[in-house]
Amino acid sequence: MSSKIARGSIIMMFGYFIFRIGGYIYRFSTAYLLGPAGFGILNLALPTQQILIQIASGGMPPAIAKHVSEYSAKGDEEMVKQVIHTSLKIVIILGLFFSLVIFLLADPLANGYFHKPEAVLPLKLVALITPFSVVVGVFRGAFQGIFQMGNIVITKAFEQVFMISSAIILILVGFYVAGAVIGTAIGFLFSALAGYYLYRRGLGKRLKDVKLSFSIKDELALTKVLVIFAFPVLITGLAETALFDLIGNYIVGAYMVSEQLGFYGAATPIARLPLIISTAVATAVLPATAEAVGLENRHVLKTYVNQSYRYVSLLVLPMCVGTFVFATPIMKLLYINPAYMNGAAALQILSIGMLFFTIYTVSSSIAQGLGKPYLPMTILTLGVILDVALSVYLIPIYGITGAATATTITAFLIMISIVWKTLQVADVKLQYKDLTKIILAALIMGAVLLLIPQSILLIAIPLNYIVFAFAVILAAIIYIVALILLGGIKNNDITALRKLGNKAGPLKGLFNKLILLLERFAH
Repeated sequence: MSSKIARGSIIMMFGYFIFRIGGYIYRFSTAYLLGPAGFGILNLALPTQQILIQIASGGMPPAIAKHVSEYSAKGDEEMVKQVIHTSLKIVIILGLFFSLVIFLLADPLANGYFHKPEAVLPLKLVALITPFSVVVGVFRGAFQGIFQMGNIVITKAFEQVFMISSAIILILVGFYVAGAVIGTAIGFLFSALAGYYLYRRGLGKRLKDVKLSFSIKDELALTKVLVIFAFPVLITGLAETALFDLIGNYIVGAYMVSEQLGFYGAATPIARLPLIISTAVATAVLPATAEAVGLENRHVLKTYVNQSYRYVSLLVLPMCVGTFVFATPIMKLLYINPAYMNGAAALQILSIGMLFFTIYTVSSSIAQGLGKPYLPMTILTLGVILDVALSVYLIPIYGITGAATATTITAFLIMISIVWKTLQVADVKLQYKDLTKIILAALIMGAVLLLIPQSILLIAIPLNYIVFAFAVILAAIIYIVALILLGGIKNNDITALRKLGNKAGPLKGLFNKLILLLERFAH
């Protein structure tokens, strides 16, 4: 019953893990090559890029996923094809328009607000990214709607490989921050080409002989339907980007020097590591929830909701606890330059905030799948207003730790609000007993890790990497043992692991041994 969520989540978890690893390589490489000041300028361009992509895509990918999923379940192939074609027209027009807008706004933004003239060129170059990124979004939305999660992973792989290699080469030949931005544009170009190829040989081939009978009036009506669904998703996406990328960077950038912005920009991507898990589950749960609603199967819906929260909690909690405990050595290990350890306190605070936000992310997708996209939009919009107010107050006093605190307080409040409302709409009761066992196991792991002296993790390279690897392995063992002792392993977890093991290739034997061991303690 929960196999669709489990299978889709596992594929997307691996995909997003690779994607995030690629993103981290990009961040770590550019941070090392540019230094704190240059990396700070790049962290003004990156959230601007994300906001622009969100606006230009018009919130279409989730709208495409939802409608493609529903029409595929009903066997209406013409509507599946029409949704994709109409969405492409919408995003191409928006992409070109907003590329021009950001190009014209780059100068007043860099000089008038940030008072950093060196940010003008990187901000202008962001306009190159949008036309390619919005087309990629349409293909990914279509793939998500028919549960072809592997295709999404492939397009992201193309994006990462070409983005990282191009950025590093361009920085090394002297393009500095501008080279990092151009590298991102090149990554999206190749991702768009890969998405088009995968569409033509898969879903496009399936729909090739389907004739479209829509008149202009009919297409405008469909556009209205897509926009009505996409608008709150767009506002939600903008609010998410603003909350965890834009607000902190923009306000730190306005009040503080570029180096401090670089330290904060170094902490935020590490804190977002748990989003690999929540995004993977959220990507799978949206179309699955929509399908369950379309088929009016309340029992399946309740199972999907509870499994989604469980999978996220099992993996995210120990990751956040471990990040909090090892924040300082993590900054040293990943960025090499000791100066970046100045962002460790911000990382500790943000790791707590991201724990809250991962739960919010899953709840948001469930709400969208239930046909309530305005719910996460409203809650997150109020959260953005609160975050701006807290940031303006805290950053001038506490610097980047103030920015992290503002984000974490906001994340906690929006998590509480959306979980409560989503469960109410879905008419689902959480399995609090199982979630409590997971929380206790993570806290036990954290308590043991606190006994490890931080100094042994800050020794010379490469010994520090070896010691840290042992610490991570120890943490995993402690967490699993704690789960077993607390009775936190369920039969559904064994089923999910077995599906994962079948796709593990050369690691299949190791997975099977682990499964056989854990199966003895499952309930």
